[in-house]
Amino acid sequence: MTFDDLNSFGEKRKPFLFISDFKAQNLKIIALDELDDNDIEFSINEHFEVKKHSHTLEKLASNFSDYEKKFNSVMEDIKSGNTYLLNLTQPSKIRTSLTLKEIYANANAHYKLRYKDEFVCFSPEQFICIRESRIHTFPMKGTIDAQIPDAKNIILSDKKEMAEHIMVVDLLRNDLSIVASDVRVEKFRYVKSIDAGEKRLLQVSSHISGSLFGNWHEKIGDILKAMLPAGSISGAPKKSTLDIIHRVEMYERGFFSGVFGVYDGKSFDSGVMIRYIEKTADGLIYKSGGGITLDSDAKSEYNELLDKIYLP
Repeated sequence: MTFDDLNSFGEKRKPFLFISDFKAQNLKIIALDELDDNDIEFSINEHFEVKKHSHTLEKLASNFSDYEKKFNSVMEDIKSGNTYLLNLTQPSKIRTSLTLKEIYANANAHYKLRYKDEFVCFSPEQFICIRESRIHTFPMKGTIDAQIPDAKNIILSDKKEMAEHIMVVDLLRNDLSIVASDVRVEKFRYVKSIDAGEKRLLQVSSHISGSLFGNWHEKIGDILKAMLPAGSISGAPKKSTLDIIHRVEMYERGFFSGVFGVYDGKSFDSGVMIRYIEKTADGLIYKSGGGITLDSDAKSEYNELLDKIYLP
């Protein structure tokens, strides 16, 4: 399947589920009326009542020294001017008694996807939505443990977090400007509370929007192609940063940090595939990470990576 196929679906107003890997090279497009023939579950922008559960994910031995080597390499590229914001990720082995189907059923998240017995994600982050010819995106950048006294003020006044958030907002404004006019920041740095299993996290988001040109339904594939990979989980400037990610991370993200979305014939909504568990021959892998800037600290970033391993 290709982005041109998405244009064809949009031209016919044919509802579909869209799944893209991080590199926007492996696309899966399933007509919604054929979904019953596939072992796939999803929910988009679900307004849920929190389901209480006692399940946790056991984090197996992880290696800080491996992460630190990657972090230091990224810092050298930042100092050389090759990137100024890079989302550095790493896979971690986990253990749980739950199947992927059970993980999907128990997770509390606005954007959820289980793709067969291959992977599951339960994401708090919306990517883009399109309603009545206006496109919206909601970059999420900045995380803190909600139990820290005065956590909200701390995260909002942190200079490093502020700089990182400004960078990703600027990147998404530029991305939207490729496909839209009248691009503006509707709401800057608002805080949302997220249930993170044993913890509660505060995460900082912004809302950016723009007006689409002409009949966007017939160009929905072109719009998505221009926006991918998502800026909040790649970095800026995007092209050189993607090259660094490929060189430094030394593993394939696959569908982790890609996007999935649903077109219903009238509107489109999508989420970023973070909070992601993949089934491999060696067991379950949880992929997570965070944004790196010149002011980042390796140990703090590594701890944030581990904090994001949870079942909400």
